[in-house]
Amino acid sequence: MPVKHLYEYAVVRLVPVLAREEFLNVGIVLFSKHAHYIRAKIALNAERLRNQPCDADLEEVQSNLQAFERIAHGDPQGGPIAALDIPSRFRWLTAVRSSAIQTSRPHPGMSQDLDATLEQLFNELVR
Repeated sequence: MPVKHLYEYAVVRLVPVLAREEFLNVGIVLFSKHAHYIRAKIALNAERLRNQPCDADLEEVQSNLQAFERIAHGDPQGGPIAALDIPSRFRWLTAVRSSAIQTSRPHPGMSQDLDATLEQLFNELVR
């Protein structure tokens, strides 16, 4: 029988104008402690962003979203946070913050295939 993994995921959001509290879903971060798994998938729809007011610089947002992925994947170019253990990286990425890039509260689930679950959540919530 295939193993089911308990996981948590959060939606990565871009808040173009903080005062308006509106957001665009731009990614998913998925974590499973017991499977030693953390992945982030990010896609910024620049055209959609250009069609609404935005206080943030698009290049800076792109750079910060890339850093978000690097941290999740443990890439050394993600800086010291990327060197933390997997649970600590997930908690750091999903910490509440008032910035242009935020995450939803983490949500739990069960999965036999974490990569497929990441793709499914990304397609449902971001695309």
